Amino acid sequence: MNAPVQPPPTPFRPASRLAPIGVSKILKITGLATELKCQGRDVIVLGTGEPDFDTPQHVKDAAKRAMDAGATKYTALDGTPELKAAIRAKFKRDNGLDFRQDEITVSAGAKQILFNAMMATLEAGDEVIIPTPYWVTYADIVLIMGGKPVFVPCQENNGFRLNPEDLARAITPRTRWVILNSPSNPTGAAYSEANYRPILDVLLKHPDVWLMVDDIYEHIVYGDFRFVTPAAIEPSLRDRTLTVNGVSKAYAMTGWRIGYAGGPSPLIRAMAVVQSQSTSCPSSISQAAAIAALYSPVDIVAERCRSFQLRRDLVVAALNGIEGITCRMPEGAFYTFASCAGVMGRKTPDGECINSDADFAEYLLRSVGVAVVPGSAFGLGPHFRISYATSASELKEACQRIAVATGRLG
Repeated sequence: MNAPVQPPPTPFRPASRLAPIGVSKILKITGLATELKCQGRDVIVLGTGEPDFDTPQHVKDAAKRAMDAGATKYTALDGTPELKAAIRAKFKRDNGLDFRQDEITVSAGAKQILFNAMMATLEAGDEVIIPTPYWVTYADIVLIMGGKPVFVPCQENNGFRLNPEDLARAITPRTRWVILNSPSNPTGAAYSEANYRPILDVLLKHPDVWLMVDDIYEHIVYGDFRFVTPAAIEPSLRDRTLTVNGVSKAYAMTGWRIGYAGGPSPLIRAMAVVQSQSTSCPSSISQAAAIAALYSPVDIVAERCRSFQLRRDLVVAALNGIEGITCRMPEGAFYTFASCAGVMGRKTPDGECINSDADFAEYLLRSVGVAVVPGSAFGLGPHFRISYATSASELKEACQRIAVATGRLG
């Protein structure tokens, strides 16, 4: 007997929620850089958003002790009591914020904190105000949840910071959140208390609007700049502010995947429900390591910050010495966000016109083997982002190559 004819398989159909989210320009540039490297090209990649330092030894030792002690089981859903105590102490010590244990949550990275908060609060069509340029994950998470990102441009002449009048105009009855990131990825711009004050005054007039503050680069600031966080500046906003942080950047622990936040207990409980049906608890071993990091002597972070500052100064000076490129001095993080407006319309030696920052980034990669990220990937062109979380020698070589490539433009 002949076997019944099987119908052809149905083509894969992704969920409609993914439709607005495409492959990022960052991944495209990274993919092209990887392809060129495989072809034997000498490529310098300046797109990595992680410190090039190793995790401090005492933090790794704490993880080893935890493993040896058998701390390899499930933990409390959103963080061990010991880690929450360390986080509470950190918020009190560094930020002057008092949180109860039920106002603290821990996740597998700060990105999961953002995801949990949006999943727990957004209804279809709710709006989230995102100053641009912005870390692309903010908008993509909002879109996945069925929300609407509302982009408010922040111009270089205002230090890439949000203008309070622009914020006021962007708020509508559908606004649920405003996201602020200081120091910023991709610009390195940071908000002082004076910068924050008029923005917080706007939010005080809108009691239904919540504030999400991404402080992940808190400890990477330069010179006399003093880091502050909104809930400490304006205590009356505390009950509708989620203060997000983590150990990834300051302690070079990107792969350990520990993020945390402090906020109102009803929100924290709702976020725990979301996490209970996704990752459950963060890694027990990583939590033990994070405790050691949060109790670390401040000189470890300060020493590394000084190294970043030297690299920042090198890159900014080199870029500002290239005709057609200008670069603002960032207050923090480990990125520069330079304007390439001065090379728009110029032609490559092959006769191709540079019409966008994406064109310029691809030209740099193909012609001199330097991978940067176009500013349009972050919502504002014509700029490009350089991560200076790499060696000074490599940064110097990369900037020299950029100068050569730019000099060849007609």
